[in-house]
Amino acid sequence: MANKRNVTVRMKADLEYEARNPQGNVVNIDMYDPEHKHAQSPMDLLLSALGGCASVDAVLMMKKKRREILDFYVEVEGNRNDGVPAFYTDIELKFVLVSPNAKEEEFEKVVALSVDKYCSVASSLKSNISYKAVVQRP
Repeated sequence: MANKRNVTVRMKADLEYEARNPQGNVVNIDMYDPEHKHAQSPMDLLLSALGGCASVDAVLMMKKKRREILDFYVEVEGNRNDGVPAFYTDIELKFVLVSPNAKEEEFEKVVALSVDKYCSVASSLKSNISYKAVVQRP
Protein backbone atom coordinates (compact mmCIF):
# COMPACT_ATOMS: atom_id res chain seq x y z
CA MET A 1 0.00 0.00 0.00
CA ALA A 2 1.35 3.42 -0.94
CA ASN A 3 2.05 5.99 1.74
CA LYS A 4 -0.28 8.82 0.81
CA ARG A 5 0.23 12.47 1.71
CA ASN A 6 -2.05 15.39 1.03
CA VAL A 7 -2.34 19.13 1.35
CA THR A 8 -5.18 21.51 0.61
CA VAL A 9 -4.31 24.72 -1.23
CA ARG A 10 -6.88 27.46 -0.66
CA MET A 11 -7.10 30.86 -2.33
CA LYS A 12 -6.85 33.78 0.14
CA ALA A 13 -6.78 36.56 -2.51
CA ASP A 14 -6.20 36.72 -6.27
CA LEU A 15 -2.45 36.12 -5.97
CA GLU A 16 -2.31 34.63 -2.46
CA TYR A 17 -2.82 31.03 -1.38
CA GLU A 18 -2.17 28.89 1.64
CA ALA A 19 -1.31 25.21 1.67
CA ARG A 20 -2.32 23.24 4.78
CA ASN A 21 -1.56 19.63 5.62
CA PRO A 22 -3.82 17.44 7.81
CA GLN A 23 -1.68 18.28 10.86
CA GLY A 24 -2.51 21.97 10.41
CA ASN A 25 0.92 23.14 9.21
CA VAL A 26 0.54 26.10 6.86
CA VAL A 27 2.72 27.39 4.04
CA ASN A 28 1.81 30.74 2.52
CA ILE A 29 2.23 31.13 -1.23
CA ASP A 30 2.04 34.24 -3.38
CA MET A 31 2.52 35.20 -6.99
CA TYR A 32 3.33 38.88 -6.48
CA ASP A 33 6.19 40.67 -8.20
CA PRO A 34 9.46 40.54 -6.20
CA GLU A 35 9.03 44.01 -4.66
CA HIS A 36 5.65 43.00 -3.17
CA LYS A 37 6.38 39.39 -2.15
CA HIS A 38 5.44 38.10 1.29
CA ALA A 39 5.84 34.40 0.59
CA GLN A 40 7.52 32.02 -1.81
CA SER A 41 6.01 31.25 -5.20
CA PRO A 42 5.16 27.65 -6.12
CA MET A 43 8.37 27.46 -8.17
CA ASP A 44 10.41 28.80 -5.21
CA LEU A 45 8.77 26.16 -3.03
CA LEU A 46 9.78 23.45 -5.48
CA LEU A 47 13.43 24.51 -5.14
CA SER A 48 13.03 24.72 -1.35
CA ALA A 49 11.49 21.26 -1.19
CA LEU A 50 14.30 19.77 -3.28
CA GLY A 51 17.01 21.46 -1.22
CA GLY A 52 15.37 20.55 2.08
CA CYS A 53 14.78 16.94 1.12
CA ALA A 54 18.33 16.38 -0.11
CA SER A 55 19.78 18.18 2.94
CA VAL A 56 18.17 15.94 5.53
CA ASP A 57 19.75 12.73 4.26
CA ALA A 58 23.12 14.36 3.56
CA VAL A 59 23.33 15.67 7.13
CA LEU A 60 22.16 12.38 8.65
CA MET A 61 24.74 10.41 6.65
CA MET A 62 27.57 12.74 7.68
CA LYS A 63 26.52 12.48 11.32
CA LYS A 64 26.43 8.70 10.99
CA LYS A 65 30.06 8.95 9.86
CA ARG A 66 30.68 10.94 13.06
CA ARG A 67 31.60 14.12 11.28
CA GLU A 68 31.21 17.35 13.21
CA ILE A 69 28.89 19.81 11.51
CA LEU A 70 29.49 23.46 12.37
CA ASP A 71 27.29 24.72 9.53
CA PHE A 72 25.46 23.28 6.57
CA TYR A 73 23.42 24.81 3.79
CA VAL A 74 22.45 24.17 0.21
CA GLU A 75 22.05 26.84 -2.45
CA VAL A 76 19.50 25.82 -5.07
CA GLU A 77 19.29 27.57 -8.41
CA GLY A 78 16.86 26.77 -11.19
CA ASN A 79 16.91 27.93 -14.80
CA ARG A 80 13.44 28.25 -16.28
CA ASN A 81 12.12 27.80 -19.78
CA ASP A 82 11.45 31.12 -21.54
CA GLY A 83 8.04 30.00 -22.80
CA VAL A 84 4.85 28.88 -21.14
CA PRO A 85 4.95 26.86 -19.02
CA ALA A 86 8.12 28.29 -17.47
CA PHE A 87 9.31 24.95 -16.07
CA TYR A 88 12.81 24.35 -14.76
CA THR A 89 15.09 23.12 -17.51
CA ASP A 90 18.02 22.75 -15.12
CA ILE A 91 18.40 22.78 -11.35
CA GLU A 92 21.75 23.06 -9.63
CA LEU A 93 22.32 22.34 -5.95
CA LYS A 94 25.48 23.51 -4.18
CA PHE A 95 25.91 21.77 -0.84
CA VAL A 96 28.20 23.49 1.65
CA LEU A 97 29.41 21.70 4.78
CA VAL A 98 31.55 23.41 7.40
CA SER A 99 33.28 20.65 9.32
CA PRO A 100 36.72 20.21 10.89
CA ASN A 101 36.85 16.46 10.20
CA ALA A 102 34.91 15.81 6.98
CA LYS A 103 36.63 14.86 3.75
CA GLU A 104 35.59 16.31 0.38
CA GLU A 105 35.40 12.89 -1.30
CA GLU A 106 33.13 11.39 1.35
CA PHE A 107 30.85 14.43 1.30
CA GLU A 108 30.60 14.23 -2.50
CA LYS A 109 29.50 10.58 -2.23
CA VAL A 110 26.98 11.41 0.50
CA VAL A 111 25.50 14.24 -1.58
CA ALA A 112 25.23 12.00 -4.65
CA LEU A 113 23.45 9.30 -2.62
CA SER A 114 21.15 11.85 -1.04
CA VAL A 115 20.07 13.46 -4.32
CA ASP A 116 20.12 10.45 -6.65
CA LYS A 117 18.89 7.68 -4.35
CA TYR A 118 17.16 8.93 -1.19
CA CYS A 119 15.55 12.29 -2.03
CA SER A 120 11.86 11.71 -2.66
CA VAL A 121 11.43 15.21 -4.10
CA ALA A 122 14.15 14.67 -6.73
CA SER A 123 12.55 11.36 -7.69
CA SER A 124 9.11 12.99 -7.79
CA LEU A 125 10.27 15.47 -10.42
CA LYS A 126 10.32 12.46 -12.75
CA SER A 127 6.86 11.22 -11.77
CA ASN A 128 3.64 10.93 -13.72
CA ILE A 129 1.14 13.62 -12.79
CA SER A 130 -2.58 13.04 -13.15
CA TYR A 131 -5.38 15.50 -12.50
CA LYS A 132 -9.12 16.03 -12.55
CA ALA A 133 -11.31 19.12 -12.34
CA VAL A 134 -14.42 19.29 -10.17
CA VAL A 135 -16.93 22.14 -10.01
CA GLN A 136 -19.06 22.31 -6.88
CA ARG A 137 -22.25 24.28 -6.64
CA PRO A 138 -22.83 26.39 -3.50
